[in-house]
Formats: sequence, C-alpha cells, structure tokens
Amino acid sequence: MSWWKFWKSEPKKPHFVQEFLEKNTQKIPGIRSLDQMEFLVLDTETTGLDPKKDQLISFGAIRIKNRKIQVSESLELRLKQDFPIGPAIRIHGILSAGQALSQEEFAEKTLSILGNSILVGHHIQFDLEILLQVYRPFGLGHVPNPVLDTLSLCMRLDHGPLADYSRIKAEDYSLDSLCQRFGIETDDRHTASGDAFLTAQLLQKLLILAEKKGIDTFSKLIR
Repeated sequence: MSWWKFWKSEPKKPHFVQEFLEKNTQKIPGIRSLDQMEFLVLDTETTGLDPKKDQLISFGAIRIKNRKIQVSESLELRLKQDFPIGPAIRIHGILSAGQALSQEEFAEKTLSILGNSILVGHHIQFDLEILLQVYRPFGLGHVPNPVLDTLSLCMRLDHGPLADYSRIKAEDYSLDSLCQRFGIETDDRHTASGDAFLTAQLLQKLLILAEKKGIDTFSKLIR
C-alpha cells in the first residue's frame, strides 16, 4: 500500500452507520414468501422535487409484518434546518413548528428504523437520494437494502416486465391516481407519515395482484 493511499483512507464511520451496514450483510433468501417478508414503507417531504438542490423536511415510515400494516409503529421525524419557503412547503404545510432532530440524531434514528427491511416507496429513488443528503456526511454513500417502488410494480403488473415504461402515461400512476383506482381514502395526503400509510395500503393491494400472477417469492418480487 502506498503512503498516499494510507493518508487518503476513509475516516471511520460512526457506530450507527457501521451497525446499519452490518445488518444488511445478511441477504434475504430468494425463496422467501411474501408472507414472511418485512417491508418498511417510507416517504419524505422536501422543499422541492430536485434532489440535487432541494432539502429534506420530514421522514415518515410504517412497517408491514406478516402482511399486516403495523399502524401503531407509524412515525414521522423532522430534520432541524433552515430552508426557504417554496412551492412544496406550501403544499404540505410543514414549517418550523414542533420538535426537530439534528442531522446526526436524524441519521442515527432513521438508519435504526430502516434496519435490513425491504424499503418501499412511491418514486422511492427520489426519497433515498434525499435521505442520502443526510447520510453522506457520516460516510454512507448508498443504502444497501432491497428496494421496491410501488409505481414500477404497478406498471409491471399492468403491462408486463418487458413493457416500454416511457410510453405509459405517468399521470395514471401517481399516488393519487392509484389510490383512487384501488379505493384508498386520501385523508392524510402530503405529510410524510400520511403518504407512507397510503403507500402501504397500495402495496397490500399490489401484493395480492402479484400473487395472482405468480410473483410470490422475494426473488420474483425484487428484480
């Protein structure tokens, strides 16, 4: 090893990042059935829709175990920071009221919640990129968990795995549109915990359809 590599070695990650990564070293068996999987459905509220420029405001999550939504475990956490009031904030109405966590507190708390669960969201790659803004200063450059996007799953169930998704109307697969299609009430829309709960209900509907199409194991569901 050169002296240059020695001096440029990465700093030691905080204990909570190391623990999170350690949890994700054990892979989920491909034959595991849907009933045996644990999902963490999450959502973020942000100052806008560009993960390169906008900031995270709050994080909401709810767990699904044994195909049941664990309503009592639903939570919402807010990140302490100053940000300009933009269009997204006017929509979900989150300002600076209430208790908020520092960046380190937020990172430690949310990573302990993510654990080694299968992470689920609607447009989830956006949520993960926003969360990585918080995690990168602590040495976490990617989230290793298995990931499931309810938008992509619904398109796949409707049009097949080989469909050209660029030709599909995106507006038909918004969270609002899919909630309307599946008869899911949207009372608590545009809060992180509220949208996570709606997405969890949507996932339940999609898993039933997936099973009918023979998608009944981890390896078939997560592609």
